[in-house]
Amino acid sequence: MRAVVIGAGFAGLAAALRLRKAGLETVVLEKQPAPGGKAIGWEGVPTGPTVLTLPEVIREIFAAFGATAPALYAVSPLSRYRWPDGREFAPELDLEATLSQLSSQEAQSYRRLLEEARRLYEGASPTFIFSDPPTLPALTRYGLGAGLRAHPLMGLPRLVESGPHLTPFFLRFATYLGANPYKAPAVLHNIAWVELGLGVYALEGGMRALADALYGLAKAQGVEFSFGTEVVGLETAQDPGGRPRVREVRTAAGGYEAEWVVSAADRHFTLAWLKKPLPTYELGVSGFAVLMRLSERQPLGHWLYFSPDYAGEWRELASGRLASDPTLYLHTDGEAAFLLVNAPSLQVMRSETLRAKGQNYARLLMRKLRRLHPLPIAEWRVMSPLEYTATSYQGALYGRAPHGLWGSLRPGWSVGGWANLAQVGGTVHPGGGVPLALLSGWRGVQWLLNRWNP
Repeated sequence: MRAVVIGAGFAGLAAALRLRKAGLETVVLEKQPAPGGKAIGWEGVPTGPTVLTLPEVIREIFAAFGATAPALYAVSPLSRYRWPDGREFAPELDLEATLSQLSSQEAQSYRRLLEEARRLYEGASPTFIFSDPPTLPALTRYGLGAGLRAHPLMGLPRLVESGPHLTPFFLRFATYLGANPYKAPAVLHNIAWVELGLGVYALEGGMRALADALYGLAKAQGVEFSFGTEVVGLETAQDPGGRPRVREVRTAAGGYEAEWVVSAADRHFTLAWLKKPLPTYELGVSGFAVLMRLSERQPLGHWLYFSPDYAGEWRELASGRLASDPTLYLHTDGEAAFLLVNAPSLQVMRSETLRAKGQNYARLLMRKLRRLHPLPIAEWRVMSPLEYTATSYQGALYGRAPHGLWGSLRPGWSVGGWANLAQVGGTVHPGGGVPLALLSGWRGVQWLLNRWNP
């Protein structure tokens, strides 16, 4: 019995491991030359996720095969924040150490909002993170219980209003799912608890090293990989019982027949391979990154330099323009640095704009970085939304924008009614980011095997 997995990012690696654990012959098709997906990296420089949370997800996957996960260690301070007026804030794992950096009024607001984030997370996570895509009965149970206490009619900005410094600080966590925080529902405040309450973790070599460790585990379990293999279509048919199924995964080099197919690519790509209409919902944001190789080693760190007008920055992005004075996120680790700002997806920004202005915009970012955080840069290159289209439809890193009450629900693992096909990854349930993508691949396969018997 053969299974084909499309994509060797974190969701695809987890899916392949779960299929092998079920005893299936498994092959992974990946158009890039190595595993990692958005985290594949450039000359040792990260190109995607840099923050790791929920380490138990990683440990449990390795433990399922009697293996030990890579050594993960807690990071504190979690990140370092700076505002244009010179104010600095570095929240730590120790709450009292965090509160000592705040005024008495800010400390009161921080305690209140941290507790609110914890309550929202504990209410939502059993339904929306650590389970299959919620059914109507599950949504009803959540809605009548924790959902009624999750401020269903309130927007995130109103919930986290706490002064000129803490308000943008708490708003920013919604961007981890690709949201414009000024259009996000209050329930997305639960993301703040994952980082501030449960902690941030790191490992030697960063996310690419984690992808390599999962790849090594999969190879040891007998998973086959075909790199440089681009999927161009999915051939469908009906089985003898009349059920629609995917018969073959087509690539430029030939076809792969399979009893099970798991797509860990962007959901829009899967729909296009099936020749299904693409959804018209609003897409989340993209990113504009500058990848830097350094001539001197730097300590591991995460820095956030807020723009002077955070709300104005998001108005520019919503109108399809690159922010004129954006908030900078900087990650350093050894001889690599990763600079990222939010950017519109190509759904709202013209690709010609990026081609014409991309290099100039990168220079603008580098000038601002030199002013705020000088680095010994040996070489740098750009990843704009145009480059992110290699892994994300229209460059939208997390697919559908989680705006409004229903927008925060991620699409499920079913695609178009094909019984032997599962869609996993950051554009579907439970969402984006390394641990959620791993959960999607691992649990999505079990869901598929439970519902389909070839």
